[in-house]
Parts: sequence; structure tokens; C-alpha cells
Amino acid sequence: MSGLKSKAAVPAAGRKKESFWHFVAAHKWLYILLLPGVLYMLVFNYLPMFGIVIAFQDFRPFSADTAIGAYLTSEWVGLANFRKFFTGYDFFMLLKNTLSISILSLVFFFPAPILLALLLNEIRSQGYKRVTQTLVYIPHFISLVIVATLTQQLFSTTDGIVYKIMENILGRGNAPDILATPKYFYSLIVGQNIWKETGYGTIIFLAALAGVDMELYEAARIDGAGRWRLMWHITLPAIRGTIVIMLILKVGSILNTGYEQIFLMQNDLNYTASEVFDTYIYNKGIKLAQYSMATAAGVFKSVVSLIMVLAANKIAKLCGESGFY
Repeated sequence: MSGLKSKAAVPAAGRKKESFWHFVAAHKWLYILLLPGVLYMLVFNYLPMFGIVIAFQDFRPFSADTAIGAYLTSEWVGLANFRKFFTGYDFFMLLKNTLSISILSLVFFFPAPILLALLLNEIRSQGYKRVTQTLVYIPHFISLVIVATLTQQLFSTTDGIVYKIMENILGRGNAPDILATPKYFYSLIVGQNIWKETGYGTIIFLAALAGVDMELYEAARIDGAGRWRLMWHITLPAIRGTIVIMLILKVGSILNTGYEQIFLMQNDLNYTASEVFDTYIYNKGIKLAQYSMATAAGVFKSVVSLIMVLAANKIAKLCGESGFY
């Protein structure tokens, strides 16, 4: 009886705290493995957020001896940097280029891994399936620098094989200069993404397909369902939740077109189509040292991305999916 009384006398909060630390101690190696990821997020994602204050200042890095002193001594200008950014002559060009690339990627690139995963799932020979998966994964591990170099070699107007083929088909002098013509830039970037990332993007969908109950397929075959009906009524509904989650992530990054790829393919002739928010931030912040303007553009991107994620998550819930939260 005394043992029961002493246990009951311990406050509920104390028991919860004790059980929590007991759980942590019991799984300490999992938390140790988690630690590098947490440190990475803190150092590279959360600590830099203090720099957002630059967007509301006329930041002058050399106005003081230390970085903190520069923060404190720079003039506070409120929303002046945002007004200058939104009313600038290049804002609508940046918005058009960024949205064009993102929407084309959403329409053509996003379904590509899903379709490829469905096709790979239909392969019956496991050996052939593994070899095919390995081959389609390889482009993901090729550097963007190499991808850009290969693209420039293929479409070069001097000795590019693709350009020479187009010349043979369209006639000498009639083949378009793909690398220098702005109207082809969007397709070029989306094509590179499809070639490079489609195979690797199938991993998460193949993992979702691996969890489908095979008895569902057997029951459907008994009822006379063919491959198309199996795919439409069993396979696709089984991975619908995964597709929705990936779509929310894609919509949330609609203003992130990828700085490295755009920068490598950008030149003076296609500038009107290749200048996006990511390259604008680099040019303003690094090349021209206009840190306040670059930060304002970055804050605008982050706010829009947050709104898009929340909206996509809400729409997913209205459609009956679980969403992120």
C-alpha cells in the first residue's frame, strides 16, 4: 500500500518528464544519429534568418568594425527596398521567367517520375528491372556543370551534333540557335531536368508501390481486370497520397528554379528569358553588393513559398487527402 501511495503521490508532470528522458536514454543512438541533421538545419536554415533584418535597412557592411555593429548602425528604411524591388523594371521579367519555368516543370517534369515508376512496376523480370533502374538513376549523379557542358556541345552552332542534324533537316542557315534564342530557354531547362532527375525521382514512388497488397491484384485479375484497369483502380489509388505530398512540395518551391542550372546556361543573348529570382539575388547581392535588395527578393520568395505550401495543403485536405498536418 505504501508503494502505491508513493507512486500516486508523484505529480503527473514529473512522471511524464521522467518517462521522456527514459525514452531518450533508451534510444540514445537514434538521437545521436539525428544530431548532425539538427545542427545542419540550425546553422544553415535558422541562424541565417536573423539576416532578414537587412531587407528593412540600407545595409552597409563596412559601416562598423563587426557584422553585428553593421546591423545596428545601418539606417532603417522600412519597406523601401520592397517598393524598389516591386516597382523595378525587371520585376515582371523575373516573375514571368520564374513562373514559366516552374509551371512547365510542374506540367511536364512532375508526372515523368510517376509514369516511369508505373512502367518499371510492370516489368516482370527482376534482373532486367534492376538493370533498368540503375541506368535511369545514373544521370542524377552527374554534375550540373557536366550537364551544361554536354548541352552546349550538343547544340553548338559550330560542331554540335544536334545542330548539324537540324541543319540537314531544315537546311543550312535555317536551324535555330537553341542556346542563344530566348524562346527556347524554358524548354531547354525543363528538358535537362527531365533527363537528369526523372529516374532518381522514381525511388519514392517505387517504394510506395512496394507496399501495395498483392492480394488486391489477384482479386482484380479473378474479376477479369487487365493491366490498365489494375493500374487505374489499384496502383494509382495506392500511391495517391504520395503523389499529393510530392505535389505540395513542388508547388511550395514554385519560385525556386535552381540557381546553378540557370546560371550555367545563361548568356547575354538569352538573358531576357534566363534571368530569374535566384540569379537576380546572386547578381544583386554578390556582384553588385546590394545586400538589402537581394535580401528583400529572398524574403519575397520565402513568403510566396510559404503561402503556396499552406494553400496546397489546404486544397489537399479539401480533396480528402491527409496533407502535411
